[in-house]
Amino acid sequence: KDFDIVEENYEEKIYGESKEIEFKWKATKKYNEYIKQEIKIGVRILGMKNVEAQKDGKRVNLNEGSFEIKAGGTIVKDPDNQWENNPFMKFVRGVYDKYIIHATIEDVRDKLQDNIDEFLAQVKSFLTLEGMRR
Repeated sequence: KDFDIVEENYEEKIYGESKEIEFKWKATKKYNEYIKQEIKIGVRILGMKNVEAQKDGKRVNLNEGSFEIKAGGTIVKDPDNQWENNPFMKFVRGVYDKYIIHATIEDVRDKLQDNIDEFLAQVKSFLTLEGMRR
């Protein structure tokens, strides 16, 4: 979907034979010069440990644990702060947002939600397929 992705945080803690991993990503995509979409993704893996399993009669090394994933998005208007230089431009920006591009902002909001929903659906699909292979 042509998003720029940055890892904002990565932490790994080891507790004996298990570990906890937490990371946060931020994905951004410019819609136009005035609007960009921003999606924040947080993943937390708990109690991850190495295990051996049988697959097709062979022993394989796998990871076992639980995890949670959170995703949320925002629309960033005027990401370069071009309209924030003086009080008059702030006023014009308010009028521009409310009356001129209101429909565009709603359209971008819908697309943003669709992108988040699609991302989560693909994660679930991947995990379901991987789980079936085990």
